[in-house]
Amino acid sequence: MSYVTVRGVPHYYEWIATSQTPALDKPTLVFLHGWAGSARYWRSTAEALKSEFNCLLYDLRGFGRSIPQEQPLPTQAITPETAWDDYDLESYAHDLATMLSEFQLGPVYINAHSTGASIAALFLNRYPQLVKKAILTCNGIFKYDAVAFQQFHRFGGYAVKFRPRWLSKIPGIDRMFMARFLHQGIPAAERVAFLEDFLIASEAAALGTMFTAVSQKAAEVMPLEFAKLSVPTLLISGEFDQIIPSAMGRQAAELNPDSIEFCVIPRTGHFPMLEDASAYLHCIQRFLAVA
Repeated sequence: MSYVTVRGVPHYYEWIATSQTPALDKPTLVFLHGWAGSARYWRSTAEALKSEFNCLLYDLRGFGRSIPQEQPLPTQAITPETAWDDYDLESYAHDLATMLSEFQLGPVYINAHSTGASIAALFLNRYPQLVKKAILTCNGIFKYDAVAFQQFHRFGGYAVKFRPRWLSKIPGIDRMFMARFLHQGIPAAERVAFLEDFLIASEAAALGTMFTAVSQKAAEVMPLEFAKLSVPTLLISGEFDQIIPSAMGRQAAELNPDSIEFCVIPRTGHFPMLEDASAYLHCIQRFLAVA
């Protein structure tokens, strides 16, 4: 496995390309995964694109294989009020900038999903010179609702704190775990991988990103970020996404029609790249078309 140190934390990465040592013969497409996941669910998409791009996949700090062997316990309880200190989305955007610098890459193409797409939106406005085009999959804007957000944080906090590894051994638990995320079925191996990634995610990273991505600040800031995007961007929604409904994606795109193109993948939920790979690839290849 390959690692690069980004702001003091070893980050797992992998290249999916036609060459064992990707050079500058093709443009680079960087993938960002969503909350409590890892880069591995992007592999099938990257494999389909490797003839056109050198694809760089990596696990965000605190997730997947980018977790220190010995994780120190938080010195204080992680709450919506304290989460911004270490795991705000902008810090992850700076992680990406540092990684590109380490590999001496840029400008690149970006394909980001869910919480990763929020990170990418911030990145696009802070480092526009480093990106040619960007795809934001299953993302959008939402209104602040204090009661709903408190309930979400409470439930999410319980889910993150109670994650015994033996959960993955219960027959059918992977199907139950993924039910709300999907409209169409995906292979069992993919469902199991999602559950495993959730169970091993750093508590600090899982809570911190959840509290910062779904917050009053995010509800106020993200519309402004979408409105000022200058990098050509494709925003993709799953038609039946229950996590980030397509209406939220459409609202984000309508804030900036000069820079944002909007696409809905029919009959898919929160993972259109896996639920209908051919439709998803058709959509992004048309947008990414490299002369």
